[in-house]
Amino acid sequence: MQRAVSAVSLLVLGSACLVHTVPVLIEPFILTQENFDLAQFMGKWYEVAVVTTCPHYMQRKRGNPVIVALELQHVASDGNFTMTATSFRNGSCKLTSTVYGLTNTPGRFFHHIARFGADVDSFVVHSNYDEYAMILLLSIEKPSGNKTTVFKLYSRTMSVRATVLDDFKTLVRQHGVSDDAIIMNQNKGVCVPGERVTQPVTAQPQIFVPKRWKRNTVLPVVPAREEYVGNV
Repeated sequence: MQRAVSAVSLLVLGSACLVHTVPVLIEPFILTQENFDLAQFMGKWYEVAVVTTCPHYMQRKRGNPVIVALELQHVASDGNFTMTATSFRNGSCKLTSTVYGLTNTPGRFFHHIARFGADVDSFVVHSNYDEYAMILLLSIEKPSGNKTTVFKLYSRTMSVRATVLDDFKTLVRQHGVSDDAIIMNQNKGVCVPGERVTQPVTAQPQIFVPKRWKRNTVLPVVPAREEYVGNV
C-alpha cells in the first residue's frame, strides 16, 4: 500500500499552505516516469514554471516570479539525495539545502519540512533527463479539507521549448488545473548566496543654480550710448 502524503512543498522553501494538513491517499492515476533512472535525474535543474491551487502561494509568487536554481546530488551508497536551492528573495540571494529520502517507487521521493511539521512526497511524472522534468505534488488542508495541487516544470537551462511547455499545460489540464494560471519564472541573473541585489541608480535631474557675483568682481563698463540688458 502506498504511503499517505502529509503535505506538499509548494516551494523548496515551503509555503503557508502547509501549516495544517492531514493524510490523503494517492490516487491511482498518479504515475511516475517509466523506468525512472535516479542517476540521470541528478545534477543541475532550474524551476522555470509553477502552478498551484493555493491562492496564498500564487499571490506571493506573482510578486516575485524568479527562477530557482536546483542542484541534486546523490551518493550511491545512501538511501537519499540532497537538493540545494538558490534564488533571489527580499533583495538578496538565498540558499537552502534539503535531504530527500528514496522510496520503494522509483521517481517518488520523501522529505520533511520542520518549519511546518510537514511530510512531503514528490513525484517525477515526466522527464527526458537531459532537458526537462515535470513534478506533481498533492495535499489536503485541515480543518477545511481543501485539496492543494502543485505542478512544477524543471529545465536543464533557464528556458524550455514551446512543445515542452505545451505538454506541461496538457498535464496541468488533465488534473483539473487551469493552464492559464501557470507562472513563468523570470531569469534575474546568476544568484550568489549572501550577495545583496544591487539596484540601478536613477540619475537625478540637474538643477541650474546661477552663480553669485563675488564681492571683488569688477562689473563691466557699459558705454554711454549702449543699454546694458541682462541680470547679474
